[in-house]
Amino acid sequence: MVQLYNLHPFGSQRVVPCGQEPAHFCCGPDVLFVAGAAASCGVEVFAVRHEGRCEPLGSFATLGSVLHMAHSRAGDYLVTIEEKSKATFLRAYMNWRCMSARSSRVCVRMVGHKMEESYSETLKEQMSIVEMPLSDPPLCVSCCPVNGDLLVGCKNKLVMFCLKYLVINQNLTVLDFERTLILHIDNIIPAEVAFCARHIAITTELDVLILKLELIQSADSTEQYTHRVSTLEEPGNGNEDLSTHTLQLELDEFIICQKPVELLGEESKLCEIPITLESTELATEDTKHFQVRYLLFRHFAPDQSPFGFCEEMKLHSVQLLPIYQTGRFICETENKRELLSLFCFFSLPHVGYLYSVGKVVELISTYQYSEKSEQAVLTPQFLHVITSENLQCFTVRCSAAAARDEDPYIDTTAKACPPVALDVCTLRMQLFIGPRAICHFKNHIILLTKANTEDVTERQKPARRMLSRKANSIKSRTNSESEPGWNLYIINTVSTIQLYREMVDYSRTYENAKTESCIHLLSEAHLLVRAAIMDPGFLKSDDKEELLRAFRESCAFLGDCYSRFDTKDYHLALPYYRMAGLSMTEVLERLVSEGDEIQTYERGFIFYLTHSLNEDINEELSKESANKVLQIFSGADPMQLPHILCSPCMRNACPLTAVKYLHKVENRMPSVVLTLTKAFMALKMGDLMMYEHEMGSHKETVLASGFTEQPKLLRQYKDGIVIPTEFAVHLKEMQPGLLVAATVALHENSKIELEEADVFFKINSCNRFGFIFPWVTFIMSMGSPPDKDYPEDISKLQSLLCSQSINITAALPILEPLIEAGNVGLTIHVLCSTHLGKYEDSIDQLLKRCPAAAVLYAQQELKDDSRAVWWNKLLPELCKRTRLTENDYPVLISSLKETLSVVAMELELRDFLSLLPEDGTAAFFLPHLLHCSQRKLLT
Repeated sequence: MVQLYNLHPFGSQRVVPCGQEPAHFCCGPDVLFVAGAAASCGVEVFAVRHEGRCEPLGSFATLGSVLHMAHSRAGDYLVTIEEKSKATFLRAYMNWRCMSARSSRVCVRMVGHKMEESYSETLKEQMSIVEMPLSDPPLCVSCCPVNGDLLVGCKNKLVMFCLKYLVINQNLTVLDFERTLILHIDNIIPAEVAFCARHIAITTELDVLILKLELIQSADSTEQYTHRVSTLEEPGNGNEDLSTHTLQLELDEFIICQKPVELLGEESKLCEIPITLESTELATEDTKHFQVRYLLFRHFAPDQSPFGFCEEMKLHSVQLLPIYQTGRFICETENKRELLSLFCFFSLPHVGYLYSVGKVVELISTYQYSEKSEQAVLTPQFLHVITSENLQCFTVRCSAAAARDEDPYIDTTAKACPPVALDVCTLRMQLFIGPRAICHFKNHIILLTKANTEDVTERQKPARRMLSRKANSIKSRTNSESEPGWNLYIINTVSTIQLYREMVDYSRTYENAKTESCIHLLSEAHLLVRAAIMDPGFLKSDDKEELLRAFRESCAFLGDCYSRFDTKDYHLALPYYRMAGLSMTEVLERLVSEGDEIQTYERGFIFYLTHSLNEDINEELSKESANKVLQIFSGADPMQLPHILCSPCMRNACPLTAVKYLHKVENRMPSVVLTLTKAFMALKMGDLMMYEHEMGSHKETVLASGFTEQPKLLRQYKDGIVIPTEFAVHLKEMQPGLLVAATVALHENSKIELEEADVFFKINSCNRFGFIFPWVTFIMSMGSPPDKDYPEDISKLQSLLCSQSINITAALPILEPLIEAGNVGLTIHVLCSTHLGKYEDSIDQLLKRCPAAAVLYAQQELKDDSRAVWWNKLLPELCKRTRLTENDYPVLISSLKETLSVVAMELELRDFLSLLPEDGTAAFFLPHLLHCSQRKLLT
């Protein structure tokens, strides 16, 4: 089904100032080639500037009238099929940029002609025409957009020419071709061919055949590869009704299909079209040998049109569209491209087909046209189709398919992308008089119109709606009799960001109705931006950052839809919010109304909150946000409340409010996990009577099994390290047997690893030992202890010094000899100074011997009464040392930045500014300081 929207992908239009009636045209990266009609033997070249302005570059003569033409970005050459005296010729125009109108120097040579030194010196300053003789007349031609190779279609065969770069001398490299391969295809007269990355698409009037040339390891250069597969020889191909795929070979050797046929992948060999490969290049050690793999065969019957029998039912507009690896195409050199996905489009008069032919061959989309089409052109973002009166714009699914080729795990809880099977939509149907041909490059559509006499008269009437027409360099026309019946337009497509904004605004018309149309339009907007990001020129585009912001914004909008709407794909709220980079607090602000106690919440929002709270993420919700989450789950899914409260994110939730909600749940469905959670909340409130009551309501064995249902009651993770909860610390003091039993049960149920349990029991085994501080661990990781034979003893000593039980004054004489012993001595020295309250001395030692640990130490130790040491000692020392030393400059800069963040959040702005040195040391951080100050105001 095709969705219909009235959006505006087309911007302004201009008229190309052609000197003669165009017959054929094609585009280069920044130029337009126009071949004249009838007996005209020439090509006009126009430079395409900003907003589609055309400036004539010049023109050059051709041998005969141009029947077909194509430009190759790789090699920057123009290839033509020309007719003169009823004979056809294949020619390539090299170095055409050197020409100027009717005065350029031109050399003509045969393909493979050896360059002479005297001749080659002038070659770089003149246009070179390469003639490529063929044994049969050329019918159609296609250039590979990846490497510039050339494919020519002739009756019963295809001829491949490889683009060569011949180095004449250090100042001159010349382009040439080598005829390397001929594909003999019996009883085929190609109407159109497309060529890309060794993939070949061929169409006749009613047949489509897609092939791939695959390299083989070794072969005799004269060997020919013929593929003939009969359906009668393949009885086990898995088809239920082989008769529908049977192709009958008549006496005249033409393939006649009884019914419409579609054969995909390996099955396409059943098409009974034999192909013989003939290698024509000179055999060398580097000679490449190919074999043919069939990808797709499709035959259409003349009566297949949904609009009834059509006498002129013929295929047209076959194209191969490549999409490259995201972020891999950094420069403009063509050989740097790495192909990711490949798509093939072809069309009947009333319906078009888009296939993926890369990793998997499958039909992606079918396009139904409102009237008979003349031609179509496919881009990564749109399909543009011309009919007798309209230029139509359809959306495409190439970026959705390519995203899945690039990342097979994209449809998970972390990432998402709109489906390939999403309904296509028409964005615009723009009226034109007599569209005849179309091509596309960058953000321009080139459109040729040819009107009948009555159409020219009709064009003078103001009631006819068309785009604003900005003609540059066109002659004034006073009446319809003097006006020709043709025009060549350059139509600017609007920028991705502009159309994205329009789609988002349009989607809001469906927002209140909470319909799938809102999700559909936002999905279209997302795919539009995703296609722009996958474009090879994205990394060098001026609007790169704006596109990335739009991508994140579109993810957030889709997350909102799947959270607010009752849809079967509600689970997609989670990955879209994650791709948007939103925190839980930010999502709550988007979806939760202030003071709304009766607001209802859909499954998508609950799914997002449940998954986010059950994962170990480093985000603590504020008291207000945490209490709001409790209220949400109490109404939407109260059975989740015990598990939600165990999340580290809910550390600031009001325990009294939590107990109130838990009591309501207990009245409906009591459980041991709920009892343990209530006991946990009682501990937080300091209500020991309630705690003892809850813990006494079950036996210890039942309580131990309850901990296995929710291990977060006992242990949580911070930066990948297991740490005990307040509940576990309390059990260590009051019920150590229960703590041991619960931990053993956790291990037996694979809820905690043995190594984690070992670490867990070391933060809880003895009062005299403490958890080794992170800054101590960091210092020890910077080097080996002096005596490698006693690492366990060193850890025990450090753990003892990290506890509050040691009498440091009495222990100092014993520890004095160890103070200078490398990293171990540094940790002992600083631990002792900290116990004595000598924080400034500790910072001096760390900045002197291990500056990278200074901020870690400050984060751990400089709290409460020692908080002022941040700005009175650490900040001035870092400023001074940053200015004086070069050895640890990156570490000092990083530490200074972190210190400034803390100080800016702690002090008033006036007090903070008075601390900064006046020598400009901190001037570099002023933007960062402004951000910190703004963040402080918000909090």
